[in-house]
Amino acid sequence: MLDWKSLSTLLDLAWAEDIGSGDVTTLATVPSDLKGRGRILAKSPGRIAGLSVVEYVFQTLPRIHAPLSDMNSRLSFTPSVLDGESITANTVIAEVSGYIPPILMGERTALNFLQRLSGVATLTAQLVEAVSHTSAQIIDTRKTTAGWRSLQKYAVRIGGGQNHRMGLFDGILVKDNHIVAAGANNS
Repeated sequence: MLDWKSLSTLLDLAWAEDIGSGDVTTLATVPSDLKGRGRILAKSPGRIAGLSVVEYVFQTLPRIHAPLSDMNSRLSFTPSVLDGESITANTVIAEVSGYIPPILMGERTALNFLQRLSGVATLTAQLVEAVSHTSAQIIDTRKTTAGWRSLQKYAVRIGGGQNHRMGLFDGILVKDNHIVAAGANNS
């Protein structure tokens, strides 16, 4: 399950970092009423993860950039594949259509999320396949990128791995540093 509140916070940071006060190039070069479509095309084979996040990226652009509110309400996002699907290079992953300015403003952020999550899912799927002839399981850790934990753990599940624990609060894992801190002598 994705943590949509955390995603919203992360996306606010992404918008502030990438768009700031506005996409000056798009606003200066593209007519505001120009309509069209963009396709997300795979450059390499892999396992797809994060399509709902990409759709959310395009849906949330208007609250960051108010002049696009009306335009963005008319964007249409249509995935061509499903999360968890293995794809080949040149596969059309999704299409977004509507007004071009919000599509251009949101494309890099959308692709960043899709590429990161699909990369995690792809690597996880490769590791799951590598141990498929054994009883080993691929299980994740808490070693995630700050703010990305629920997203990266989602991508691990999409890749066929399993989640261990979300944080320090929902499971016990006694490590060497706990044993030493508790007074054990390692000599």
